[in-house]
Amino acid sequence: MSHGPITTRFAPSPTGELHLGNARTALFSWLFARHHGGRFVLRIEDTDTERSKEAFTHALMDDLRWMGLEWDAGPGNEVPGVEYLQSRRGPIYARHSAALDARGLTYPCYCTPLELDMSRKAQLAAGRPPRYAGTCRDLSAEARVRKSAQGISPTTRFRVPMGQRVEFDDMVHGFQSFATDDIGDFILRRADGSAAFFFSNAIDDSEMGITHVLRGEDHLTNTPRQLLVLEALGLRAPTYGHLSLLVGVDGAPLSKRHGATSVREFRERGYLPAALSNHLFRLGHSSPENGVLEPQAMARAFTVKHLGRAPARFEESQLNVWQREVAHHLPIEESERWLAAETPRDIDAERRRAFIAAIRPNVLLPADVGRWRDVVFGPSPQLDDVALARVREAGTQFFQAAARAAAAGGTLGTIVDAVKAATGAKGQALWKPLRLALTGAAEGPELEPLLRAMPISAIHDRLNRFAA
Repeated sequence: MSHGPITTRFAPSPTGELHLGNARTALFSWLFARHHGGRFVLRIEDTDTERSKEAFTHALMDDLRWMGLEWDAGPGNEVPGVEYLQSRRGPIYARHSAALDARGLTYPCYCTPLELDMSRKAQLAAGRPPRYAGTCRDLSAEARVRKSAQGISPTTRFRVPMGQRVEFDDMVHGFQSFATDDIGDFILRRADGSAAFFFSNAIDDSEMGITHVLRGEDHLTNTPRQLLVLEALGLRAPTYGHLSLLVGVDGAPLSKRHGATSVREFRERGYLPAALSNHLFRLGHSSPENGVLEPQAMARAFTVKHLGRAPARFEESQLNVWQREVAHHLPIEESERWLAAETPRDIDAERRRAFIAAIRPNVLLPADVGRWRDVVFGPSPQLDDVALARVREAGTQFFQAAARAAAAGGTLGTIVDAVKAATGAKGQALWKPLRLALTGAAEGPELEPLLRAMPISAIHDRLNRFAA
């Protein structure tokens, strides 16, 4: 390994939105680097030309920045002479590919997709794990000429050495050992000449000085292939750690049927980055830290020793616990920015701040503001039969006293004092009718701060309608 700083990377393919599982991988990679005072690299693996979109690249970069995961090197923060989009790194792959070709470590494969599919099905039917059968491994030069004459564009496969084992220590799963006879020769270059994942991903990690790779456990069986390539090229290999799968509440891989699965979806609903990061931090990673952690505190607490092997269950209800904790402790200025789109635009700054301060304990997401916006600034609320009966039970004298105090510009305290003096009401007999008349709801934000945001005329009108 290099004696330089620990360097991790996040290498997404821009073929869709940033999935929560990938966001957790990015978070853990960033935390690992920061824990060790190292570097975090962003690389875009955009070699799938049909599905890769520049818009997805920009979107995932926005999502990472929203989560606070700034990269030390990558798009927008380039090291001179280094390309961070794989689509621009073709000459590097060609150079290494030529080195393998020259040593006879690769060969052209003319098998069609249909032939490969039939071979896989035959192996499965025979109870054997599917792997490339080596059909083209020992084709003669004459046979290759005939295949080429038929217009077949070959892929390029790596000759996996036979009778050996590939062994490595995984940071999460421990010691791993794979028999090369079970791997099968794999594709390095596609028929169009572009580099396949096994090849480009491994070369980029080495070329960019990546010392440690955290990625999903679905890549665990890819690792021996990449180690074989790096060994053949004499390139340094990183230390790998394969993270547990992120699943839904039913234990199945997290997908759209579980609800929102992308960072964008949670952002648009108004979830806060600290809430999402703190929840992801606890998924597949145990920590004695129970409260909300800032990014640097999270980095100090992160350790690969606490990464679990069991699937990690994502539950939105648990995310909501973190959301509520973060939201209710935001500075009032940040709360104003967070809820700005749902706050009435035609009120002054003082009343806006009073409104947000009043409702904040009852708001999980910005969409929750609408209910209380209508309560405070809308028409007098309609009461159901049960609520109306409770208000009528308090009596007209109760509300005459309350309305007079409100008309005089009184605060909640003076309204309460006036009702007590007129009727002797106290406890629930006092507070329940007042809350129902003023808000239409039996529960909600504290009345005193809520009334500071409500226009005095509205307070009077809501009380006075029950005074006759």
